[in-house]
Amino acid sequence: MTSYLDLMLEAAIAAAKPIMDVYSRPILASHKADGSPVTEADQRAEAEILRLLASTGLPVLAEESVSEGRIPELGERYFIVDPLDGTKEFLKRNGEFTVNIALVEAGRPIEGVVLAPATGAVFLGGREGAEAGTLASDKITGRRAIVTKSSGPVRIVASRSHGHDALAELCESMNVEDDVSVGSSLKFCLLAQGDAQLYPRFTPTMEWDTAAGQAVLEAAGGAVLTLDGEPFHYGHVERDFLNPFFVAAANLDLAAAAAAEMRRILG
Repeated sequence: MTSYLDLMLEAAIAAAKPIMDVYSRPILASHKADGSPVTEADQRAEAEILRLLASTGLPVLAEESVSEGRIPELGERYFIVDPLDGTKEFLKRNGEFTVNIALVEAGRPIEGVVLAPATGAVFLGGREGAEAGTLASDKITGRRAIVTKSSGPVRIVASRSHGHDALAELCESMNVEDDVSVGSSLKFCLLAQGDAQLYPRFTPTMEWDTAAGQAVLEAAGGAVLTLDGEPFHYGHVERDFLNPFFVAAANLDLAAAAAAEMRRILG
Protein backbone atom coordinates (compact mmCIF):
# COMPACT_ATOMS: atom_id res chain seq x y z
CA MET A 1 0.00 0.00 0.00
CA THR A 2 1.33 3.43 -0.92
CA SER A 3 2.34 6.33 1.28
CA TYR A 4 -0.72 8.25 0.05
CA LEU A 5 -2.93 5.44 1.29
CA ASP A 6 -1.12 5.39 4.63
CA LEU A 7 -1.71 9.13 4.98
CA MET A 8 -5.37 8.76 4.04
CA LEU A 9 -5.75 6.07 6.69
CA GLU A 10 -4.06 8.31 9.26
CA ALA A 11 -6.45 11.13 8.34
CA ALA A 12 -9.50 8.86 8.64
CA ILE A 13 -8.38 7.67 12.08
CA ALA A 14 -7.85 11.28 13.16
CA ALA A 15 -11.33 12.20 11.92
CA ALA A 16 -12.91 9.35 13.87
CA LYS A 17 -11.97 10.94 17.19
CA PRO A 18 -14.11 14.11 16.97
CA ILE A 19 -16.89 12.06 15.34
CA MET A 20 -17.07 9.69 18.31
CA ASP A 21 -16.72 12.59 20.74
CA VAL A 22 -19.86 14.19 19.29
CA TYR A 23 -21.55 10.77 19.04
CA SER A 24 -21.09 10.24 22.79
CA ARG A 25 -23.34 13.15 23.75
CA PRO A 26 -26.60 14.76 22.58
CA ILE A 27 -26.24 15.66 18.90
CA LEU A 28 -27.43 18.94 17.44
CA ALA A 29 -27.97 19.06 13.69
CA SER A 30 -28.56 21.97 11.35
CA HIS A 31 -29.46 21.82 7.68
CA LYS A 32 -27.53 22.93 4.62
CA ALA A 33 -29.04 24.75 1.66
CA ASP A 34 -29.90 21.44 -0.01
CA GLY A 35 -31.80 20.29 3.08
CA SER A 36 -29.27 17.66 4.15
CA PRO A 37 -28.29 17.53 7.82
CA VAL A 38 -24.89 18.60 9.11
CA THR A 39 -23.42 18.37 12.60
CA GLU A 40 -20.40 19.53 14.55
CA ALA A 41 -18.92 16.10 13.84
CA ASP A 42 -18.93 16.67 10.05
CA GLN A 43 -17.12 19.97 10.43
CA ARG A 44 -14.54 18.89 13.01
CA ALA A 45 -13.77 15.67 11.14
CA GLU A 46 -13.24 17.52 7.87
CA ALA A 47 -10.87 19.96 9.57
CA GLU A 48 -8.72 17.06 10.80
CA ILE A 49 -8.62 15.46 7.37
CA LEU A 50 -7.73 18.70 5.59
CA ARG A 51 -4.97 19.38 8.11
CA LEU A 52 -3.29 16.05 7.43
CA LEU A 53 -3.77 15.97 3.66
CA ALA A 54 -2.36 19.49 3.30
CA SER A 55 1.17 18.08 3.46
CA THR A 56 0.72 16.52 0.00
CA GLY A 57 -0.02 19.83 -1.72
CA LEU A 58 -2.84 18.15 -3.67
CA PRO A 59 -6.28 19.75 -4.03
CA VAL A 60 -9.02 18.36 -1.77
CA LEU A 61 -12.66 18.25 -2.84
CA ALA A 62 -14.41 18.00 0.54
CA GLU A 63 -18.14 17.98 1.17
CA GLU A 64 -18.41 20.65 3.87
CA SER A 65 -15.95 22.94 2.10
CA VAL A 66 -17.98 22.66 -1.11
CA SER A 67 -21.19 23.45 0.77
CA GLU A 68 -19.53 26.68 1.90
CA GLY A 69 -18.45 27.55 -1.64
CA ARG A 70 -14.79 26.51 -1.37
CA ILE A 71 -14.12 24.49 -4.52
CA PRO A 72 -10.47 24.00 -5.50
CA GLU A 73 -9.05 23.76 -9.00
CA LEU A 74 -8.87 19.98 -9.21
CA GLY A 75 -6.35 19.13 -11.91
CA GLU A 76 -5.13 15.63 -12.75
CA ARG A 77 -4.81 14.29 -9.20
CA TYR A 78 -6.74 15.22 -6.08
CA PHE A 79 -8.47 13.88 -2.99
CA ILE A 80 -12.24 13.53 -2.50
CA VAL A 81 -13.42 13.60 1.11
CA ASP A 82 -16.69 12.93 2.88
CA PRO A 83 -15.84 13.46 6.56
CA LEU A 84 -19.08 11.84 7.74
CA ASP A 85 -20.98 9.80 5.16
CA GLY A 86 -24.35 8.78 6.51
CA THR A 87 -25.17 11.75 8.74
CA LYS A 88 -28.76 10.44 8.94
CA GLU A 89 -27.41 7.13 10.28
CA PHE A 90 -25.23 9.11 12.68
CA LEU A 91 -28.29 10.92 13.99
CA LYS A 92 -30.18 7.61 14.28
CA ARG A 93 -27.18 6.22 16.22
CA ASN A 94 -27.18 2.96 14.27
CA GLY A 95 -23.39 2.93 13.71
CA GLU A 96 -23.69 2.79 9.90
CA PHE A 97 -21.73 5.93 9.08
CA THR A 98 -18.25 6.28 7.65
CA VAL A 99 -15.28 8.50 6.92
CA ASN A 100 -14.55 8.40 3.17
CA ILE A 101 -11.25 9.51 1.62
CA ALA A 102 -10.28 8.78 -1.99
CA LEU A 103 -7.38 9.67 -4.27
CA VAL A 104 -8.53 10.42 -7.80
CA GLU A 105 -6.28 10.37 -10.86
CA ALA A 106 -7.50 11.22 -14.36
CA GLY A 107 -11.08 11.16 -13.10
CA ARG A 108 -10.83 7.68 -11.57
CA PRO A 109 -10.59 6.80 -7.84
CA ILE A 110 -7.39 4.78 -7.62
CA GLU A 111 -7.05 4.55 -3.82
CA GLY A 112 -9.62 4.76 -1.06
CA VAL A 113 -10.19 4.44 2.68
CA VAL A 114 -13.57 3.78 4.29
CA LEU A 115 -13.63 3.80 8.09
CA ALA A 116 -16.70 3.18 10.27
CA PRO A 117 -15.83 4.92 13.57
CA ALA A 118 -18.59 3.32 15.65
CA THR A 119 -17.64 -0.27 14.79
CA GLY A 120 -13.96 0.14 13.95
CA ALA A 121 -14.40 -1.53 10.55
CA VAL A 122 -11.79 -0.30 8.07
CA PHE A 123 -11.54 -0.94 4.33
CA LEU A 124 -8.61 0.04 2.10
CA GLY A 125 -8.17 -0.20 -1.64
CA GLY A 126 -5.35 0.59 -4.05
CA ARG A 127 -3.24 -0.75 -6.89
CA GLU A 128 -2.05 -3.67 -4.77
CA GLY A 129 -5.55 -4.86 -3.91
CA ALA A 130 -8.06 -4.37 -1.13
CA GLU A 131 -7.84 -5.02 2.59
CA ALA A 132 -10.10 -4.95 5.61
CA GLY A 133 -9.28 -4.63 9.28
CA THR A 134 -10.44 -3.25 12.61
CA LEU A 135 -9.49 -0.01 14.31
CA ALA A 136 -8.64 -0.42 18.00
CA SER A 137 -6.70 2.12 20.06
CA ASP A 138 -5.60 4.02 16.94
CA LYS A 139 -4.12 0.85 15.41
CA ILE A 140 -5.44 -1.36 12.61
CA THR A 141 -5.56 -5.00 13.65
CA GLY A 142 -6.47 -8.13 11.72
CA ARG A 143 -5.60 -6.71 8.32
CA ARG A 144 -6.54 -9.18 5.62
CA ALA A 145 -6.92 -9.21 1.86
CA ILE A 146 -10.49 -9.11 0.56
CA VAL A 147 -11.92 -9.97 -2.85
CA THR A 148 -15.38 -9.93 -4.36
CA LYS A 149 -17.40 -13.14 -4.68
CA SER A 150 -19.18 -13.78 -7.96
CA SER A 151 -20.24 -17.42 -7.57
CA GLY A 152 -23.37 -18.63 -5.83
CA PRO A 153 -26.66 -16.79 -5.14
CA VAL A 154 -26.85 -13.08 -5.95
CA ARG A 155 -27.34 -10.83 -2.95
CA ILE A 156 -28.31 -7.20 -3.43
CA VAL A 157 -27.40 -4.26 -1.19
CA ALA A 158 -30.79 -2.59 -1.02
CA SER A 159 -34.19 -2.99 0.57
CA ARG A 160 -36.86 -4.51 -1.67
CA SER A 161 -39.64 -2.97 0.44
CA HIS A 162 -38.20 0.52 0.83
CA GLY A 163 -36.26 1.01 -2.38
CA HIS A 164 -37.06 2.58 -5.72
CA ASP A 165 -40.13 1.19 -7.52
CA ALA A 166 -37.85 -0.37 -10.13
CA LEU A 167 -35.89 -2.35 -7.54
CA ALA A 168 -38.34 -5.24 -7.25
CA GLU A 169 -38.33 -5.73 -11.03
CA LEU A 170 -34.53 -5.66 -11.11
CA CYS A 171 -34.35 -8.26 -8.33
CA GLU A 172 -36.63 -10.55 -10.33
CA SER A 173 -34.84 -10.12 -13.65
CA MET A 174 -31.38 -10.58 -12.09
CA ASN A 175 -32.44 -13.63 -10.04
CA VAL A 176 -31.60 -11.95 -6.75
CA GLU A 177 -32.07 -14.40 -3.87
CA ASP A 178 -31.50 -12.16 -0.87
CA ASP A 179 -31.01 -8.53 0.11
CA VAL A 180 -29.08 -6.78 2.84
CA SER A 181 -29.55 -3.16 3.85
CA VAL A 182 -26.73 -1.02 5.24
CA GLY A 183 -26.03 2.70 5.37
CA SER A 184 -23.38 4.93 3.81
CA SER A 185 -20.47 3.70 1.68
CA LEU A 186 -20.46 0.42 3.60
CA LYS A 187 -22.62 -0.82 0.70
CA PHE A 188 -19.54 -0.86 -1.55
CA CYS A 189 -17.54 -2.59 1.19
CA LEU A 190 -20.06 -5.42 1.54
CA LEU A 191 -19.52 -6.14 -2.14
CA ALA A 192 -15.75 -5.82 -1.79
CA GLN A 193 -15.58 -8.50 0.91
CA GLY A 194 -17.97 -10.87 -0.87
CA ASP A 195 -21.05 -10.45 1.33
CA ALA A 196 -23.17 -9.20 -1.59
CA GLN A 197 -22.82 -8.97 -5.36
CA LEU A 198 -24.99 -6.07 -6.55
CA TYR A 199 -25.62 -2.48 -5.51
CA PRO A 200 -27.95 -0.62 -7.89
CA ARG A 201 -28.46 3.09 -7.26
CA PHE A 202 -31.68 4.66 -8.53
CA THR A 203 -31.50 7.75 -6.29
CA PRO A 204 -29.09 10.72 -6.16
CA THR A 205 -25.59 10.60 -4.67
CA MET A 206 -22.67 13.00 -4.69
CA GLU A 207 -19.10 12.27 -5.76
CA TRP A 208 -17.82 12.30 -2.15
CA ASP A 209 -20.43 9.66 -1.25
CA THR A 210 -19.02 7.11 -3.68
CA ALA A 211 -15.35 7.70 -4.59
CA ALA A 212 -13.70 5.93 -1.64
CA GLY A 213 -16.11 3.00 -1.74
CA GLN A 214 -15.60 2.62 -5.48
CA ALA A 215 -11.82 2.55 -5.02
CA VAL A 216 -12.13 -0.22 -2.42
CA LEU A 217 -14.57 -2.24 -4.51
CA GLU A 218 -12.58 -2.00 -7.73
CA ALA A 219 -9.37 -2.92 -5.89
CA ALA A 220 -11.19 -6.04 -4.66
CA GLY A 221 -12.19 -7.04 -8.22
CA GLY A 222 -15.54 -5.28 -8.58
CA ALA A 223 -16.80 -2.65 -11.00
CA VAL A 224 -18.94 0.50 -11.01
CA LEU A 225 -20.74 1.61 -14.19
CA THR A 226 -23.25 4.24 -15.21
CA LEU A 227 -26.53 2.96 -16.60
CA ASP A 228 -25.05 3.52 -20.07
CA GLY A 229 -22.45 0.90 -19.20
CA GLU A 230 -19.65 3.47 -19.03
CA PRO A 231 -16.93 3.68 -16.35
CA PHE A 232 -17.79 5.94 -13.43
CA HIS A 233 -15.75 9.17 -13.46
CA TYR A 234 -15.26 12.10 -11.08
CA GLY A 235 -14.61 15.83 -11.12
CA HIS A 236 -17.85 16.97 -12.74
CA VAL A 237 -17.99 20.55 -11.53
CA GLU A 238 -20.46 21.36 -14.33
CA ARG A 239 -23.14 19.31 -12.53
CA ASP A 240 -22.08 20.37 -9.03
CA PHE A 241 -20.51 16.95 -8.43
CA LEU A 242 -23.87 15.14 -8.61
CA ASN A 243 -23.51 11.51 -9.71
CA PRO A 244 -25.63 9.85 -12.36
CA PHE A 245 -27.48 6.67 -11.42
CA PHE A 246 -25.09 3.72 -11.33
CA VAL A 247 -24.59 0.09 -10.50
CA ALA A 248 -21.78 -1.44 -8.46
CA ALA A 249 -21.17 -5.16 -8.77
CA ALA A 250 -18.81 -7.98 -7.91
CA ASN A 251 -17.39 -8.06 -11.45
CA LEU A 252 -17.57 -6.15 -14.71
CA ASP A 253 -19.88 -8.60 -16.49
CA LEU A 254 -22.46 -8.49 -13.71
CA ALA A 255 -22.25 -4.69 -13.59
CA ALA A 256 -22.80 -4.44 -17.35
CA ALA A 257 -25.78 -6.81 -17.26
CA ALA A 258 -27.37 -4.97 -14.33
CA ALA A 259 -26.78 -1.57 -15.95
CA ALA A 260 -28.57 -2.76 -19.10
CA GLU A 261 -31.48 -4.05 -17.03
CA MET A 262 -31.76 -0.84 -15.05
CA ARG A 263 -31.74 1.15 -18.28
CA ARG A 264 -34.50 -1.08 -19.71
CA ILE A 265 -36.63 -0.84 -16.56
CA LEU A 266 -36.37 2.93 -16.40
CA GLY A 267 -37.21 3.18 -20.10
